[in-house]
Amino acid sequence: MLAFCITALCSLLLAVPLLTQHLPDLPTTTAKAINYFEESDEPYALLWLDVMHRRFGIEEFADALQRYDQILAEQPTQWSLLNVFRRIAVHDNPMQAEVLESVLTPTDLIISYALYCDRFGLPSDYVETLDSAVSEGGYYLTHVLLACIWIQENGCEGALPNGFVDKVYRATAVIVNRNPMVVDDLTLEAAAFLYLAGQGERVNPSFVNRVIASQNNDGGWEEAPDGQGGSYWHSTILGLLLLLHVQYPADYYPPVLAFPSP
Repeated sequence: MLAFCITALCSLLLAVPLLTQHLPDLPTTTAKAINYFEESDEPYALLWLDVMHRRFGIEEFADALQRYDQILAEQPTQWSLLNVFRRIAVHDNPMQAEVLESVLTPTDLIISYALYCDRFGLPSDYVETLDSAVSEGGYYLTHVLLACIWIQENGCEGALPNGFVDKVYRATAVIVNRNPMVVDDLTLEAAAFLYLAGQGERVNPSFVNRVIASQNNDGGWEEAPDGQGGSYWHSTILGLLLLLHVQYPADYYPPVLAFPSP
C-alpha cells in the first residue's frame, strides 16, 4: 500500500512539469488578448488600453484615447461619468469638483475621489469609507487597492493611516491565493491590481499559469469559470494587464495615471 502511494505521488509530481510544458507561451497569450481588443468600443476598456500603451509600449493601443474621446462625443447621456474617468489618460482633464457628487456607484466613488485627490482633496470620512470597503471584501476591496495606487501617484498618501496600504495588499492577495486554481473576474482583478501596485510577488505563480491555460480561443477570459458566458471585456482587460506585467518585468513602470502636460 505504501509503495503504491509513493508511486502515485511520484507520478503526480512528474506530471506537473509536463502540464506546464503544454501551456501556451506567454507572448502568444498576450498577443491573442491584444487582438481581442482590435475593434473594441467599450469606453472603460479603452482607458485601460491607453494605460497599457503608456506602460508597456503596446502600439496596437496607441489610438485608445482617441477612440475613447470619439465615444465620449457620441454618448452625451454618459458624458459626465465618462469624463470623470478620462483623467486616467489626461492629467489636465477639465472637471469640476461637484461632478463627483453625480458618481453613484460606491466602488466608482471610492476611486473617483482618489483620481482627483490632488485637485480637490479627500472627504473627511474617506478613510472610514475605505475601512468599511476593505471589510466588505470582494470588488470593494480591489477598488480600495486601486484607490491606494492613485492616491500614491497623486501625492496624497499622507491621508492614509500608517500600515493601511500594506493591510490592503495582504487582504487582496488572499482573494487570489485562497484557491489559485479559480480564475474569474474578481481573482483576475485582485491579481492585476497587485501587479499594478508593484506587489506581484504576492500572487501565487500557479495562478498565473492557470490564467494562461484558461484563455479562450478568441483571446479573452470569462467572467466566471463555468464556460457558459464566453469572453468578457472586463475579465480580458484584467487578464491582459496581469500577463503584460509578467511578460515585461521591471523595477519601475510609468504610473497608471498620465503625467501632467509639459
